[in-house]
Amino acid sequence: MNENPNQVHHPGEIVPDSGIYECDCRQHHGYSTDVRGHRFPPPPEGCTGHGWRLKDAAHPDS
Repeated sequence: MNENPNQVHHPGEIVPDSGIYECDCRQHHGYSTDVRGHRFPPPPEGCTGHGWRLKDAAHPDS
């Protein structure tokens, strides 16, 4: 895994690493579990964020 924890991924982009992503509004209310190769969803309704940051990697040792 080469994910930079500060990197923001935008809706529709390909998920680079499986894991739990947090919306970038920093309100800690929007999480998405995403699978590598799938596309990122839009942020939750009412969220002021524009993308997703990796919070917890699914396979941190691989």
